[in-house]
Amino acid sequence: MDNGQKKSNKYGLIGKEIDYSFSRGYFAEKFKTKNLPHTYVNFELQDISEFENIFQDSENIKGLNVTIPYKEDVIPFLDKLDKRAKKIGAVNTIKISKKGKRIGYNTDYFGFKESLKPHLKKHHKKALILGTGGASKAIAYALKQLKINFHFVSRTKKDTVKFIYSELTETIINEHQILINCSPVGTFPNVYKYPNIPYDGVTEHHILYDLIYNPEETKFLQLGKSQNATTINGLKMLELQAEKSWEIWNS
Repeated sequence: MDNGQKKSNKYGLIGKEIDYSFSRGYFAEKFKTKNLPHTYVNFELQDISEFENIFQDSENIKGLNVTIPYKEDVIPFLDKLDKRAKKIGAVNTIKISKKGKRIGYNTDYFGFKESLKPHLKKHHKKALILGTGGASKAIAYALKQLKINFHFVSRTKKDTVKFIYSELTETIINEHQILINCSPVGTFPNVYKYPNIPYDGVTEHHILYDLIYNPEETKFLQLGKSQNATTINGLKMLELQAEKSWEIWNS
């Protein structure tokens, strides 16, 4: 179909405190470059109960991205879950079908997996996931696919949590050579904060991966770099998951 014939669709991001969001700028640039008449807006929700208002106030919504803190909370508002999203238990992409059905997907796992793969070496067999929110579930799913053993780290004990922060030792850090920050600790404007782990256990054999992309280099990554570890921020993951979302919306 010729671009001139394309109708204007609306896409957007739902979340809380999302002014800084990557997605709006990314898709605005994409639509401009491809000469598409679409718009991408931020839907700031104070509570997930406001989700329905989006559809009452906006016409022609074809797709949504979902960010913190609603990746799990949004599920009851959807008509159907893709099998991967169901397994993961978290949604970051919603497609609105021609019949108006809301279908939940997860593209976070894909973005993480594909951005981590080029850095993996044979010794990267065990990982620690810092945080237990919606994003961490997608990370766990990706690690399973990569056949990497992992444990969750949290501030409080839960059934799924192997370690609380206060229990971590240099030896535990040394044994887990992939450390992934899935918590919001260190996000702008609180750039001086970082996960409280024994960084002296980090070596040049480690990968430190932070899902945060603003700032570009968090304190977590700086501390990893000072121990000669490989460090990765969340930008490539975001770009890959955004492209996967676009693919889903247009399939």
